[in-house]
Amino acid sequence: MRLLPLAPGRLRRGSPRHLPSCSPALLLLVLGGCLGVFGVAAGTRRPNVVLLLTDDQDEVLGGMTPLKKTKALIGEMGMTFSSAYVPSALCCPSRASILTGKYPHNHHVVNNTLEGNCSSKSWQKIQEPNTFPAILRSMCGYQTFFAGKYLNEYGAPDAGGLEHVPLGWSYWYALEKNSKYYNYTLSINGKARKHGENYSVDYLTDVLANVSLDFLDYKSNFEPFFMMIATPAPHSPWTAAPQYQKAFQNVFAPRNKNFNIHGTNKHWLIRQAKTPMTNSSIQFLDNAFRKRWQTLLSVDDLVEKLVKRLEFTGELNNTYIFYTSDNGYHTGQFSLPIDKRQLYEFDIKVPLLVRGPGIKPNQTSKMLVANIDLGPTILDIAGYDLNKTQMDGMSLLPILRGASNLTWRSDVLVEYQGEGRNVTDPTCPSLSPGVSQCFPDCVCEDAYNNTYACVRTMSALWNLQYCEFDDQEVFVEVYNLTADPDQITNIAKTIDPELLGKMNYRLMMLQSCSGPTCRTPGVFDPGYRFDPRLMFSNRGSVRTRRFSKHL
Repeated sequence: MRLLPLAPGRLRRGSPRHLPSCSPALLLLVLGGCLGVFGVAAGTRRPNVVLLLTDDQDEVLGGMTPLKKTKALIGEMGMTFSSAYVPSALCCPSRASILTGKYPHNHHVVNNTLEGNCSSKSWQKIQEPNTFPAILRSMCGYQTFFAGKYLNEYGAPDAGGLEHVPLGWSYWYALEKNSKYYNYTLSINGKARKHGENYSVDYLTDVLANVSLDFLDYKSNFEPFFMMIATPAPHSPWTAAPQYQKAFQNVFAPRNKNFNIHGTNKHWLIRQAKTPMTNSSIQFLDNAFRKRWQTLLSVDDLVEKLVKRLEFTGELNNTYIFYTSDNGYHTGQFSLPIDKRQLYEFDIKVPLLVRGPGIKPNQTSKMLVANIDLGPTILDIAGYDLNKTQMDGMSLLPILRGASNLTWRSDVLVEYQGEGRNVTDPTCPSLSPGVSQCFPDCVCEDAYNNTYACVRTMSALWNLQYCEFDDQEVFVEVYNLTADPDQITNIAKTIDPELLGKMNYRLMMLQSCSGPTCRTPGVFDPGYRFDPRLMFSNRGSVRTRRFSKHL
């Protein structure tokens, strides 16, 4: 059953059948900033772009395993990035980084709350006008379509409610607040529509698939299009479609080397986890792992339907398709039951698959990339001059096209500001105030001082992660992922002190970077210059780290 966004005869301006369109001649007048890469020569059609974004899908623990069709239709037809990271392992800051192309310290979304700038009025006023979809629409003449989860606090009454439609979207089909599968409310171009629990008309992943297909049927043929489809899967409550609720019955969370072990020499939040986990905790996380995979089967169906429709309409060969997630996930690593937010690979590494014009099939890239690169890449595809933006990321287009002798980054910044209030959790009175995301056995996944920043470095000789916490311990964690891919052994006290100093300095530089300064040479790049004097202020004291603060 196909679901039209509005009933026939009641379509209004802004619905798919009434998207603004331009004649080719008028389009030339609108495209002042978007004639770079592809131009608008006679007979030339600028590429379309589709961005598929899942919610909490890991890469390290096999998150792509259920998506056989997606891997075949996108990965095998294009490029898979094996080293794709997020700058913050939490939904709202990460999604803000995708939209703005900026690190969290530059877009100032620090957590999933309005107070943390998640879809706040400040975000709407300062950042939304400069997102890459807004630029695509205003400067490049793209039709822009959004369907699914936007930001966790979208629709909050204190921030404009569901009537607010972010600048730059031609068509808006957004979920109120956080991921659900049934019993949710959507904003359809600023008008609320409630959904119930009837699978055939309400299951959100399928609703997103249907409205996306409708957009492809009714869009203008005179303009290129950008689609962003953000599914609830595999986020909790992990409600699978009826036909998939018995899938993966013999699947369990991976028992890798860091599963159900004590986090020795790690931040106190990791050390407080109870080891070994109780049988009930292990059964719970195994069930969660299985249900997460079940929900992804509907995403796999969505991808298949979308690719087939693009092929049917003759658009597939002129369309770039990106598939990624907003953050990773863990299930039992270091005895933490389930969540994200932590600095380790399982939480900060995500899938990234891309197909499109000029991308050869069956490629794997080991280049270090981050989701702040998606915005610059899509604008580059549209032909927009990236020097006109304030984005921190880099365009992936040269990598996708197989450019030789390419100079690329060797490090990215990861930063997170912990959530927690100065009150004791009533379910865990023995714990100090400030913890949050606690389980019944009083293992907590977050705290107000779970605030950290990391440099994730990959070069020909080194595969390192250097992290500092903003707490009374000034705790440091360092991992050599070549020798220790599971990040079990913290080598902060045994690593070469000179290298430790360089990494500390590089972290401070990245935490204060903006735009081009976020792309300067890393510690292991030939152009890197380390001046120890810059570690000190004019008064001779050591510079302090800069962590984002609540607005």
